[in-house]
Amino acid sequence: MARLQFPQQTAFYQGKVRDVYTIDNTLLVMIASDRISAFDVILPKTIPFKGQVLNQLSAFMLSQTRDICPNWLMESPAPNASIGFKCQPFKVEVVVRGNLCGHAWRTYSSGQRMLCGVLMPDGLKENDFFPQPIITPSTKAEEGHDEDITVEDILRQGLTTADEWQQIEKYALQLFQRGNDLARKQGLILADTKYEFGKRNGEIVLMDEIHTPDSSRYFYAEGFEARQSKGEKQKQLSKEFVREWLIANEFMGKEGQTVPEMTEEWIQTISKRYIELFEAVTGQSFNPEPLAEEETYQRIVDAINKHKH
Repeated sequence: MARLQFPQQTAFYQGKVRDVYTIDNTLLVMIASDRISAFDVILPKTIPFKGQVLNQLSAFMLSQTRDICPNWLMESPAPNASIGFKCQPFKVEVVVRGNLCGHAWRTYSSGQRMLCGVLMPDGLKENDFFPQPIITPSTKAEEGHDEDITVEDILRQGLTTADEWQQIEKYALQLFQRGNDLARKQGLILADTKYEFGKRNGEIVLMDEIHTPDSSRYFYAEGFEARQSKGEKQKQLSKEFVREWLIANEFMGKEGQTVPEMTEEWIQTISKRYIELFEAVTGQSFNPEPLAEEETYQRIVDAINKHKH
């Protein structure tokens, strides 16, 4: 989708996957594109309906967690677009991990036991549950890679106050518990995820997307224990399969490496996996809605006019 221009637009930011428009310095329009990124690199091809999957799954999860903490979302006027309050973001990504996988496992298997100031117990295998979920924050990089950070450094650098961090931590663990409760109903395990928070009118608010395949990793609950006891790989619903394909093709976002060719067949496979995840997580059917850009634009403008006052 081309860059749009909205009435009373005051800023525009293009993230790796989302295009974010600020309206009148009070509202945000967030358009989830079909771009896909891995290892902080935007891959050269787009994935059909990925933006719609991310947007609708996030809207579903934000509606399911509104009783835990306030969030930014007002409505989703188009399949791949949301409109909500502009908040002042904390420059921290709050990563919650229930299982030892991904970055945590790579750290653990290298022999380290400390991650973001959190001590991980000895004797765990890949994908094992932690005794209780842990929070391993990272900085929000404007460019390049996010960096691990300890709570001590968050407070020292003034990224949050001690009271704010305490509230953020409480919200994050409650959100993760709710995410897992919803996942379990669908026969899934929410293994890890990340949250972003901001402030609006002095109140801490949940921002951005939550519990989507771009920000989370899900395992299938059925057969999980059997696979763990046999040391087999877990069946998962996440973007990890894209990362694994890239690693197998010797790409990890490092300088001098080239993104492997993405065939049409592989692009369709990724699209199907995203749709599968939407249906598996929500228990709802996915209805592809390929809207023309003009209609998407008009729906967003109508929503802006409705919420501006």
